Amino acid sequence: MKTPADLFAFLDSHAIPHTTIEHPAVFTVEESKSLRGTIPGSHTKNLFLKDKKGALFLMVAQEDTVIPLKSLHTLVGASGRFSFGSADLLREVWGVEPGSVTPFGAINDTECRVNVLLDAAMLRNEPLNYHPLQNTMTTSVSRDGLMRFFAATGHAPRILDFEAAV
Repeated sequence: MKTPADLFAFLDSHAIPHTTIEHPAVFTVEESKSLRGTIPGSHTKNLFLKDKKGALFLMVAQEDTVIPLKSLHTLVGASGRFSFGSADLLREVWGVEPGSVTPFGAINDTECRVNVLLDAAMLRNEPLNYHPLQNTMTTSVSRDGLMRFFAATGHAPRILDFEAAV
């Protein structure tokens, strides 16, 4: 699996500007709120999910977005309601530990098993902040940079209004 250094080299090789700040480990949105004022831009939450047939999804939204897990599967055309992917599956497919879920895990998903779902509201902000494969750092990129990253990893994210499914 890739390291943060591998990720930064990948971003550099694709001319995707990024900045990274180191900080104490944060495992939840609540814990990460202690970093406000230190790191500008949109702070996010990332959910690694699977549907009833085992299809995998990463949902990425602003930290305060209500994600209606009971009905969101209908919006995205998933097979039945979502459940959280196991820690083992997260490590195997996305290459990160629980608490470090990030869109940047796409660098490890060379088979493109994960369907990436981005909330439209999040994409109205800049910069966008995510863990660079571990939760002791936060990396900031532009919207364009994020989309170029996904294109370079072979992922075609869908942009949705998560709150429309409420």
